[in-house]
Order: sequence, then structure tokens, then C-alpha cells
Amino acid sequence: MPMPRQTPAVSPDLASLPRALSKLGYCSRTEAAALIAAGRVSVDGRPARGLTQRVDLANSVLQVDGRRVVPAGLVYLMLNKPRGLITTRSDPDQRGTVHDCLAGLDLPFVSAVGRLDRASEGLLLMTNDTLWAECLLNPASNVAKTYHVKIDRPADSNLLRALEQGIDGPEGWLAARSARLLRCGRRSSWLEIVLTEGRNRQIRRLLAEREAGVLRLVRVAVGGVALGDLPKAAVRPLTDDEWCRLTWLEPAR
Repeated sequence: MPMPRQTPAVSPDLASLPRALSKLGYCSRTEAAALIAAGRVSVDGRPARGLTQRVDLANSVLQVDGRRVVPAGLVYLMLNKPRGLITTRSDPDQRGTVHDCLAGLDLPFVSAVGRLDRASEGLLLMTNDTLWAECLLNPASNVAKTYHVKIDRPADSNLLRALEQGIDGPEGWLAARSARLLRCGRRSSWLEIVLTEGRNRQIRRLLAEREAGVLRLVRVAVGGVALGDLPKAAVRPLTDDEWCRLTWLEPAR
């Protein structure tokens, strides 16, 4: 199931110990903090001093329970996120998470690239390549994300134009790069909305401003890589072609 490509190139920059364990693909930063607090982590043969200790990923020897932590092979996954799951590894309220879909698979620690809120569904990328994820999430990369959205009213050209014109929100200007009508009924419509930003609940906020409620929100593509017919809650590795399409995206000018 995992799709390792090569051993990660490790940055010589210093990183906090929890971040170092995360970047090496061993565990999340939260899990790392618990291991450090329990005295289970050592650096260069000495017990870890605490969460703020900084280490050189290229040269420091990290161990957990006496076993050396080595970089995991790089893994790039596509998940069809079901509605009702949250995009975290664990939840104090015991709600289901996207990591439940990975249970039983032989994978290193992976994280979601960005988020889909609990009520949203569709394409979610997951990886242990933190640099790759950071590039995709960087606004300068201008990565297009395509959504199919069912709303609770008929849509017209005025609504589509308003979504593209945008609104002035607390975090700045919110707008869709494009919006088009897929189909329209007497009481509801399906829209295709493309974003190049990752603002919190951006589509829902844009539509709410025009008194349109969201009945379903499905992300169907990221950067030209489509969800396709992947079943709900299923996960698969990205193909080499898909990986290249996402890796060689040029920053917006």
C-alpha cells in the first residue's frame, strides 16, 4: 500500500525535538511531546532535555526507547474523505478522524495536506513529506482546488458572478477563482467552484453572504489531480504522473 520513493532529504536546519520526530515520519508533534515528557527520547545518547531542545536533523542521533529513529520512505496518498470525519490524527471528543480510514495499512506516520471540515468530503492528500506539503499549501503556489457544491436554492448568473467578485472578510478578501453552474433544479443547484486559497470555510462563507446554504460540499480535484472513482473512505498512492503534476507546479506570478 505505501508508495516510498526515496529516503527524504533532511534539512540541516535546526528543529525543535517534537518537530524533528514529526519530520522524520515517526509520529505527530503531539505524540512526540508525550514521548519526551515520559523520558523515552534521547538525543546523541543523552536523555532529551525537553520540548524546546533543538536538534540538527542531518547529524543528531535520535532514539525512542533505545531504538534509533531513521527517516521513513516518502509516501503520497489520495483519500476520499467521507462526511463526518475530522482532519486530525486524534480527537479529545472521540469523533472519527481521517486516520480511521488508514487503520490496518502498513504506513509510516502521515498527515493531511490542508484540511476539509467535518461536513465536507472528497479528495484529501496525505503524506509524510513535510516540505512537499508546505509547497502545496503555500499561497504562492496558486494550487487550484475544485469543488462540487450542492446549495439549497436555484442558482443564477448573479450568484455565480457574486462568488467570483468575492467579499471582504475578517481575514481579508474572499473570492472564488471561478464558479459555474453544473445543474439546476427547482429547489437546489450543483455548482463547480474553484479556489486558489485555503481560507477557513471559504465556500460556505461566500455562499452564506448570498443567502445560500450548503447541502453538500465535495472536493473533486487538487492541482489537476482528480478524485475520479475512488470509493468513499478508500485510499490509494498517487501515481507517478499525479505526483509530478503536483510537484512541478509553478508559483503564481
